[in-house]
Amino acid sequence: MSIEEFVMTNEKSIRMGFFFGMLVLMGSWEILAPRRELTVSKSVRWLNNLGLVFFNSFVARLIFPAAAVGVAGFAAEQSWGLLHYYAVPYWLAVVLSIVVMDFIIYLQHVMVHAVPALWRLHRVHHADPDFDVTTGARFHTIEILLSLLIKFATIVVLGPPVVAVVIFEVLLNATAMFNHSNVRLPTRLDRILRWIVVTPDMHRVHHSVEDDEANSNFGFNLPWWDRLFGTYRDQPRAGHQGMTIGIHKYSEPKLVSWLPGMLALPFIGKITGYAINRREWTETAANEQMERETK
Repeated sequence: MSIEEFVMTNEKSIRMGFFFGMLVLMGSWEILAPRRELTVSKSVRWLNNLGLVFFNSFVARLIFPAAAVGVAGFAAEQSWGLLHYYAVPYWLAVVLSIVVMDFIIYLQHVMVHAVPALWRLHRVHHADPDFDVTTGARFHTIEILLSLLIKFATIVVLGPPVVAVVIFEVLLNATAMFNHSNVRLPTRLDRILRWIVVTPDMHRVHHSVEDDEANSNFGFNLPWWDRLFGTYRDQPRAGHQGMTIGIHKYSEPKLVSWLPGMLALPFIGKITGYAINRREWTETAANEQMERETK
């Protein structure tokens, strides 16, 4: 059995093994040494956030049973994608595929902040009033399906090896749980790590209620894109202990902390602009924005 066949056969077990392993690791770290005090009990958070994760997994497998690895296998059989048209060494094809797919995730993340209709879906992720390992997998079902379609299109155009797709899926999932964790890294270690991977302190800035902070640090895995495209922000203005996490307008517990409210959130309120280029912050502008949102 080739490595490609082995990966395709055991893809689900590999992904689930890494998911639960990372969940236990980071969840234990959060309990032993939390970075911030939670505003919602951990039992309520885990029950509802993970409930949404398992619901999404069920729906995604129901609609797209082949998943990304299946699309990659089919694309390879048909010789679809750029990497099938050029004589690229296998190892290089794997590395290039992972980097390119990560860049697409960065662009997708920017897009769901920039397009008002898509922001309605993505705000389920940002409306979480706390920031812990379960936040990293808390997304609305429709956004998950949209993300899968974008991933499938990327695979068809790129033609990545099956192994690269599985490695990317595992890395993305693991790093999302890592960089959403409520943990503290030593300052010096954090400074070094954030050149090669998105750290919790780096990504926590992105979950600020302040627009200019929320519209920064879009990377999930690799931090290079934020530095390259000018969306990198070093620290939150109020500090990691003083910053407020969530969305100004949405703080009702039944809406942001319980599963039925999360599923309903994209369909509440009018569609309004969410200007991603609104990066300047003043106290007056912040107060005006809050007034507009509460009307």
